[in-house]
Amino acid sequence: MIDQSIIINIGRQLGSGGHDIGRMLALDFNAKYYDHELLDLAAKESGFSEKFFQQNDEKKGFFKALFNVQTSHFSGGSMYKTNFSQESLFQFQSEAIRKAAKEGSCVFVGRCADYVLRDFPNTVNVFITASMEYRVEQIMNKQQLDADAARRFIEQRESARATYYNYYTGKKWGSAESYDLCIDSSVLGLMESEKIIAQFIRKRFKI
Repeated sequence: MIDQSIIINIGRQLGSGGHDIGRMLALDFNAKYYDHELLDLAAKESGFSEKFFQQNDEKKGFFKALFNVQTSHFSGGSMYKTNFSQESLFQFQSEAIRKAAKEGSCVFVGRCADYVLRDFPNTVNVFITASMEYRVEQIMNKQQLDADAARRFIEQRESARATYYNYYTGKKWGSAESYDLCIDSSVLGLMESEKIIAQFIRKRFKI
């Protein structure tokens, strides 16, 4: 039985199984799991459509800082338009993360949660990596791509993910010093990797 709230923040390479490990950890620690679910929370927090968060999810370019999407609201029966920047999207998402973290144990996948919750107690930051061969195989199966296309898919998505993380946190995505634990899921597999992470967390918080 866990008497204290535990916040597990997971960074992950594409195809490393970070999502699956996150779900297993959530079950292991009786915690709520947040991945794409954060987009819905952020939409509710802001009152804007979830599609704007989906379109800009973990995407941030230095030359897109002034990029705006137009949104429409109704007020007093009349419609008006508002410029809604990507920085605003990030802020709404961050508020949703903080709000969820205050309610109890959570597992957050990506979205700079380790940075957003840096002042919260009982947090543990984990980065999940895997060999390129393993990740290419996973993406080939999930996206129905050949090996070359899968590798390009990984490189493009991870470049955007790293830019997003580095821009908002001032840290380096995937750098060991940014996390409490880094693990290669392709060595022992997802289930055994999750067990190692869970053991680390239990020792860390003496539970």
